[in-house]
Amino acid sequence: MKRTLTQAARSLLSYRFFITIALYSAIIIACFFVAYEVRFDFTLAPEYQADRLRMLGLLLGIKLAALIVFGQTGTMLTFFSIPDFIRLSFALLVSSALMIVPRMVGFPLYTPPRGVLLVDLLLSITVFCAFRMSLRLYRERIMIGKRFGDRRAERIAIIGAGDAGASLATDLLNMPGRGFKPVAFLDDDQKKHGKFIHGVMVDGAPEDFFELKSLVGVRRAIIAMPSASAKRIGEIALFLGKAGVQVETLPSLEDMASGKARVSKIRPIEIQDLLGREPVALDAQSIRQFVENKVVMVTGAGGSIGAELCRQIAHLNPRRVLMIEQSEPSLFVIEQELNGLGVGGLILPLVADILDRARMKSIFELHNPQVVFHAAAHKHVYLMERQPSEAIKNNSVGTRKLAQLAVDFGAEAFVMISTDKAINPTNVMGASKRLAELHLQALSNGFTAETRLQEVANEAAKMPTLSSRLKVGTTTVGETERSEYSMAHGSARLTQQAAKATSSGLEAVAGSSKTKLMAVRFGNVLGSSGSVVPIFKKQIEAGGPVTVTHPDVIRYFMTIPEAVGLVMQASALGKGGEIFVLDMGKPVKIVDLARQMIELSGYVVGEDIEIKFTGLKPGEKLYEELQHCDERHTPTTHPRIMRFVTNNDAEKASRQAMAELEPFVDELSANDLKRNLKVLIPEYQPSLD
Repeated sequence: MKRTLTQAARSLLSYRFFITIALYSAIIIACFFVAYEVRFDFTLAPEYQADRLRMLGLLLGIKLAALIVFGQTGTMLTFFSIPDFIRLSFALLVSSALMIVPRMVGFPLYTPPRGVLLVDLLLSITVFCAFRMSLRLYRERIMIGKRFGDRRAERIAIIGAGDAGASLATDLLNMPGRGFKPVAFLDDDQKKHGKFIHGVMVDGAPEDFFELKSLVGVRRAIIAMPSASAKRIGEIALFLGKAGVQVETLPSLEDMASGKARVSKIRPIEIQDLLGREPVALDAQSIRQFVENKVVMVTGAGGSIGAELCRQIAHLNPRRVLMIEQSEPSLFVIEQELNGLGVGGLILPLVADILDRARMKSIFELHNPQVVFHAAAHKHVYLMERQPSEAIKNNSVGTRKLAQLAVDFGAEAFVMISTDKAINPTNVMGASKRLAELHLQALSNGFTAETRLQEVANEAAKMPTLSSRLKVGTTTVGETERSEYSMAHGSARLTQQAAKATSSGLEAVAGSSKTKLMAVRFGNVLGSSGSVVPIFKKQIEAGGPVTVTHPDVIRYFMTIPEAVGLVMQASALGKGGEIFVLDMGKPVKIVDLARQMIELSGYVVGEDIEIKFTGLKPGEKLYEELQHCDERHTPTTHPRIMRFVTNNDAEKASRQAMAELEPFVDELSANDLKRNLKVLIPEYQPSLD
């Protein structure tokens, strides 16, 4: 009430206030005069005419005061809804009740007949509401329509006759300038068939679309079923899309409940709407405890997964989010987004390369991160297949060095984002990720770079003349001799590093790591850079053809928020040394995905846009696998997360990689690098030129 009075006092300074008072006064006077006429059958005696004039001033003052107190003079007249109706009716009811007070305190001459008061109350509410509604209709139907020009409204169908559909119909009917006119509702509930909602009939079920006369010529449908399952929405969208109907939908129930989107925010059907994946139930409390009031580092913060990690972590009350990214433009974009979400005070964007050990060490020293999410990686399979040295350096060496820093500085947890391509890999990207997993497991068991430096110093002393027997570059060297040369040369280099480390007083980490080191594997995420969905979209927009490598290629897909939510859930479950695999649901045929996207765009496959098969690229699989042959599955408390524990000797692979691979990563040919990876990862099937 105090706030309303303050607003009313401010409105007194506006010229709109005086216009509103004049209009309200005219309505009050007219209703009061008509109420007397109705009460006395339009044969008002002279004495009652005098009473009416005598009480008019009192009535006018009381009603205007009530309208001011209830905020009806400071509101915009062209906006009128249920809350306005309630406040207006209550103001008129209170003012009518106050007119009875004079009779109760002994001044009956200043109280109109009770019948007049009742008629006046009903007339006043009716006329005031009609006045406000007419102004609203004028604004919505005429003024807003002029902004959009004289374009003819397109006839559409609304799928879903619930609250969301009714709200959408109201918005479209009240704002014809938007260019849409609902002509029918379609709903699965047969009890609603034949009923009207805002003057629009529920004509039948969605499957009846092409049989209804009311929908002849309708080529657009809006799915207004935010609470329906993804499977049902997908069925409807594909059914209509195959016939060339343009299908759109409303935001999800979560987006509308959180205020991110309105019911009237129509958007095209996206391919993720057709996956049929139900929302993931997460243990929000355990995830919050994992990052709350902690300094959290996210590498690759400008990428699809890294950016979503930053979004979700920033809303879990961390002390600080360190956003590490090599690409300045990508980092700027996510920084601006988070600033716009009101969490700018929690984030710290840092341009850095994970391979720059001095830079990363200074960040650890300055900020002491407690949790590290490592999402920085080279992930494009075909690009990395042609330049394996970059995949090995960034994905394997970079992960090992970053994890070592996390251990050295006592971080609580280190979580690497891995991939299902690391399982029985056939490409360098997957093999480099698999090697990174082995580095983490070795480090989790207490094997550190410092430990290895001491080992290779001893090994190098036993092979002083091996490199002199090999004339690399002038004669052909066999595979066995090449491996021996790599070992010797790497040992010599690492011996020098060991001496340097010893002289600088670097201490080795003994025993098992206190840092929980873990990896989380999952497959393709929809909408990420380089994934097939944005590529297909561009090809469809260009008129085709849509290129698919092979008709039998299948892949697992997840949405980015779903994948990141499960990554954080797995991280909260981890004890150290595990590899978690997310439940990716059912695999999707890429050719089916392409066909659905073409149909959703309103085109016919083969007639409007062709699907062209280009053949598998080097290193590409027909299908991705879920586990290595030497991994065993153990359950977790979450049904969508699996834990794998490997039987491989991770320390041996990590030791060999540091001695035989890393020293030569920029010197060996692509084929030699792949052969060396094959030695380290026996299940790797390289594609050699």
